[in-house]
Amino acid sequence: MAFKDLREFISALEKRGLLKRIQAEVDCALEITEITDRVSKMEGTGNVALLFENVKGYNMPVLINAFGTMERMALALGVEKVDDVADEIRSLLRLPYISFSHKMDLVSLIPMARNALCFPKYVSNAPCQEVVIKDNPSLDKFPILTCWPGDGGPFITLPLVFTKNPTTDKRNVGMYRLQKYDARTTGMHWHIHKNGAENFRDAKAQGKTRIEAAVAIGTDPVLTYAATAPLPRDIDEMVFAGFLRHKSVELTKCVTVDIEVPATSEIVLEGYVDVDETRREGPFGDHTGYYSLADDYPVFHIQCITHRKNPIYAATVVGKPPMEDCYIAKATERIFLPLLQQMIPEIVDINLPLTGVFHNCAMVSIKKSYPQQAKKVMQAIWGMGQMMFTKMIIVVDAHVNVQDEKEVWWRVFNNIDARQDLVLVDGPLDVLDHSSPMAKWGTKIGIDATKTWPEEGHTREWPDEIRMTDEVRERVTARWKELGFE
Repeated sequence: MAFKDLREFISALEKRGLLKRIQAEVDCALEITEITDRVSKMEGTGNVALLFENVKGYNMPVLINAFGTMERMALALGVEKVDDVADEIRSLLRLPYISFSHKMDLVSLIPMARNALCFPKYVSNAPCQEVVIKDNPSLDKFPILTCWPGDGGPFITLPLVFTKNPTTDKRNVGMYRLQKYDARTTGMHWHIHKNGAENFRDAKAQGKTRIEAAVAIGTDPVLTYAATAPLPRDIDEMVFAGFLRHKSVELTKCVTVDIEVPATSEIVLEGYVDVDETRREGPFGDHTGYYSLADDYPVFHIQCITHRKNPIYAATVVGKPPMEDCYIAKATERIFLPLLQQMIPEIVDINLPLTGVFHNCAMVSIKKSYPQQAKKVMQAIWGMGQMMFTKMIIVVDAHVNVQDEKEVWWRVFNNIDARQDLVLVDGPLDVLDHSSPMAKWGTKIGIDATKTWPEEGHTREWPDEIRMTDEVRERVTARWKELGFE
């Protein structure tokens, strides 16, 4: 089921007992972060979405941790479990009229999947424009979080940033944090590899003095997810969201810029980024669990603010995992697995461990059918979009459960010969990686923890794994209670 807006999603969370309203007064400077950090690391039913209804100095509630479990992530996407989305993509890939070129081309595949239902619908009289402020718009009315003690200031942490490419006029939606400098300016933290930054560079190359931008805060949860998805440049995130929600996304034209935004957004910031202006941004307590360092980034100037009546401010907090962003990343792992398998067919499963913070580690199982295949898979993964940032790739045999990290590490500890099974390559690293001596690039490692074949130079006998017979296992299972175990 598709939620029409954030409010409907909140109602669904509350109906299922997955949301807690907090009426005690809280401070948006540090205190909300500390509460959210503790809740996000609770096990079982304690980890819930939080709606802070009494934020000190503001008359606006803050929603946070809404995506903070796989159960809530599935609810956000309108499915029973996140793998249901992957199963739908797999069924599409099996359709006889979907050619090989379409299977390799997400741009063609998504619109074919749902025809007109994928494409946005444009509306007027949008809820996000119930209140329009063009004279002296100010961020001061919003409870923007200061997340961690070392942060450079308050940050908008869950923004959907809309820009258009100046050459193709194609829309891009990304999630780039915005540091509040004052009532009308923020940083625009788009990394060098991101599509928003490409649009910015293209505008500058064409001699333009600025690029228009709009920021939506508090959208239908599928739209929020779509802004984080690692889509190819030519994929419209709003088309992808239409595919996920089985229903067109309603967009409306901004008041002062030539950009369309989700009609049911809680808050929209309209403005521009000057191509020749930068300002110091950061530090920021990031999803790596470390502060990303201060650096110079472009500046977003706000010309107009629109919002719904009685808006809800949506935010997130990142830090040492697990936190809310981890589950958004796990959804991406599951949803994009079928497309990864289409391009690298020997892949059985993949796990991006929460402690690997998305880009530091990938555990991959493969159907090995020829020598050195694990190394081929490593190179293929490093050549795919944002997976180029993966600092460590561990490859294991098909029967290994990569979702069981202890089993994977057991294979690594027992199976590798350091000289033969480790691969070191230089290449791009995530901008947030602090461990490399050079910014944005460094050395990555591949670990071949598959069984080493004689053709790969292993002339010694490889021992069998210890396994009990099925007959004995079944007999003991049948007698388990008789033996006094529960």
